[in-house]
Amino acid sequence: MSKIQKQTIHGRDGSGTAWLYSDIVKEHFFNPKNLLINGQEENYQADGMGRVGSPACGDEMVIWIKVDKKTEKIKECKWQTFGCGSAIASTSMLSVMVTEKGGMTLEKALKIKPQDIMKRLGGLPVRKIHCSVLGDKALRAAINDYFRSTGQHSRIITEGAKIVDEKLKITDHDIEEAVLEGAKTLVDVQKRLKVGVATPEAIPEIEQLIRFYSEKYYGT
Repeated sequence: MSKIQKQTIHGRDGSGTAWLYSDIVKEHFFNPKNLLINGQEENYQADGMGRVGSPACGDEMVIWIKVDKKTEKIKECKWQTFGCGSAIASTSMLSVMVTEKGGMTLEKALKIKPQDIMKRLGGLPVRKIHCSVLGDKALRAAINDYFRSTGQHSRIITEGAKIVDEKLKITDHDIEEAVLEGAKTLVDVQKRLKVGVATPEAIPEIEQLIRFYSEKYYGT
């Protein structure tokens, strides 16, 4: 028997077995830490923002970070998560992990694994492990956004994505996220990412991706 007393919040899998959550998971679900209240994101001045997932297909996580330019430590980590209790608890815990004890350096934050988040939570049901995977992906996306906005393109990490703009290290996933955020045209995407400005030869592929993701998510 684990030292962490496990109880259920809500939910059962397909076999009817109750999902078990640790007290730590329940604490972060009922009392989320560093949550950015819906509507406040418009005025929050972040140094980097990362978004993964989509409300249309399941959980979505958005993370904003503020970075100390001298030490490269994460001063603040705010977030919004649209999804289940595990997704909320995972993102809440992640925000604590990267800001506690004076803040975690970007280099160390990039090495956070889903297992690290689950360990701090006292575990997650097997069917909910993907929630912690989304959390660390959103954090890496936010750090990449910081690197991009500060001109540190060589430090951008591209995982399992195709680079469409070699100079700025813009990937097809970046285009997808821009479309999910409301970009409908090449001009809209370039306002967000500057993609294709220095590499006009990439524009046809960029426009094709915009059409693909627009049809995928909006049917247009």
